[in-house]
Amino acid sequence: MNPLTKRSENYSKWYNEIVVRSGLAEFSGVRGFMILKPYGYSLWDRMKTILDKMLKLTGHQNVYFPLLIPKSLFSKEKEHTKIFSEGCAVITHSRLIKKNKNQEELIVDPDSKLQEELVIRPTSESIIWKTYKRWIQSYRDLPILFNQWGNALRWEMRTRLFLRTTEFLWQEGHTAHSTEKEAIEETIKILNIYTNFSEKFMAIPVLQGIKPYMDKFSGSEKTYCIEALMQDGKALQMGTSHFLGQNFSKAFDVTFTNFNGKKEYVWSTSWGVSTRLIGGLIMSHSDDKGLILPPKIAPIQVVIIPICYKKQHPPTSIHEISIKILNFLEEKGIRVKYDDKTIWTPGWKFHEYEMKGIPIRISIGKNEIQNEKVEIFRRDTCEKIYIPWINLKNSIPKLLDEIQKNIYKKAVQRTQKLILKSDHYNDFKHKINHSGGFIFAHWDGTKNTGKKIQEETEATIRCIPISNEKEKGKCIYSGKPSLQRVIFSKSY
Repeated sequence: MNPLTKRSENYSKWYNEIVVRSGLAEFSGVRGFMILKPYGYSLWDRMKTILDKMLKLTGHQNVYFPLLIPKSLFSKEKEHTKIFSEGCAVITHSRLIKKNKNQEELIVDPDSKLQEELVIRPTSESIIWKTYKRWIQSYRDLPILFNQWGNALRWEMRTRLFLRTTEFLWQEGHTAHSTEKEAIEETIKILNIYTNFSEKFMAIPVLQGIKPYMDKFSGSEKTYCIEALMQDGKALQMGTSHFLGQNFSKAFDVTFTNFNGKKEYVWSTSWGVSTRLIGGLIMSHSDDKGLILPPKIAPIQVVIIPICYKKQHPPTSIHEISIKILNFLEEKGIRVKYDDKTIWTPGWKFHEYEMKGIPIRISIGKNEIQNEKVEIFRRDTCEKIYIPWINLKNSIPKLLDEIQKNIYKKAVQRTQKLILKSDHYNDFKHKINHSGGFIFAHWDGTKNTGKKIQEETEATIRCIPISNEKEKGKCIYSGKPSLQRVIFSKSY
């Protein structure tokens, strides 16, 4: 099998090859739509399991709302409609018929035109807030803390597996509150959950921030986000949490009677992450041999490979030891696979599981039986060590923890090297084009300046860091006064 394209030669091609050759996903026959293969879906399923637990521990419940939204509902919130209408898929008819009785070709039945066209959800605020109008009458009905796992559809001009597809899987939270303070606290709480998930489980360091006014979610008062740097120095938005204020409750006339018997509009939030996270995982950690997966996220943490040749089944001694190791690792709660298939050679399996990013590989052959040790291969460092098999029960959990910490440490070190400051536009352009990264620079706060910088450098304002301290300065582009630095970066 040909080696992967090197990251240093063509980062984009390297990324696409990893996605396909590691068995995560591939494009379908419909432009912009991807097929999630079993290994890719198991990775998403693992993410879902962890994040779902984190959300439920904070009082959120799962629900499911319809995929199709009446166009009249979607049109309620004007700012929301203005942005999302351009990317909507619309259903106008309900069925197909044969063009001619004697032919198989199908056409839209002209008599099946819908009385009202239906939008395939790009996001669910409109249908959810129509429903909340029925469900919310009093302060006793609040808060509502709902989360939905599903899919969404937004037409995309340029698509890339996981990072930008027309259809994607995601979770979207939609909460309703009696006070502004409570809604803002919810928005930040979710931002912190996303941060914890990214750093503690995906081993990806992120920077928390607020989107500039021109890039906030349509229909929101304020959009909070987490941004991460990929290995090529470009930024990836990993998740967003939106304080919606009362915009949707006013659009859908959702009011409640407060504790004092007065009518008020409901305060709200929405938030979400998607299968884009898998793209971030690939680009944050992987190398020229394939995927590198943090153990906490990896669908398979350990693979056991018996060493036997000529397509023979492993000798009884090797098989028995392998099964014993499999059983006590499973007892420890470790996700482990024993691959004793004879159709592939051990060398082929080594390459395959390196490509798939399995954190630990255990090899057992005649030498290992004689020495009562097994060969351990670490995917994060590509190092081999030998451990007595009687010690594996305690050694493997410790090693998985060490690998998790090492992957995160490397990502942190890489990110810190690419957090830069700039006070002059020529210096800014040099850094953006040669090193990339997060560049802290002053901005005059105008949409036009942000647009000009993007046109000339491809860099955008990723966010205004929450941790930012006020610092007077001059905009790197216009020279006008600025009260704080923002983060610029090229992005996906």
